[in-house]
Amino acid sequence: MFSKQEAQQLKKEFWTAFGKSFPRKWILYDTKIKDFSFKFLADHKKAEVALDIEMKEELFRNAYYEKIWSLELLLQDEIGAFNKDEFYTLDHGKVISRIWVTKENVSIFNKNSWREIFEFFVDKMDGFERFYREYEDFIKDV
Repeated sequence: MFSKQEAQQLKKEFWTAFGKSFPRKWILYDTKIKDFSFKFLADHKKAEVALDIEMKEELFRNAYYEKIWSLELLLQDEIGAFNKDEFYTLDHGKVISRIWVTKENVSIFNKNSWREIFEFFVDKMDGFERFYREYEDFIKDV
């Protein structure tokens, strides 16, 4: 078990190592759609790559979610099997829509699994980005 400070230091090392190993400008928050972003997530049990649709107004959040969902098979071609939740609740209680892929049994706190996480991140985020760039105009037209 790590102290809070040790855990923070390992997380910092993890993200620094990822950035140095794969120096690339990802779309992430630069989708040109407010509250619509791609994210890398990692903790002590898993790694995830996600598309978060976070509009406060449920009508807009639902509209973007339905747009993505209408392209389900095309997204699956790019990233493989994925999870989806139109009403995903974050740890702090905020409800968003999330589409994500997960790699289980890896840990940000185990340096031996970092390479596996990094490769998962690159593969899945690259797929999300290809999908988004291909259908960006359609997705934005809400």
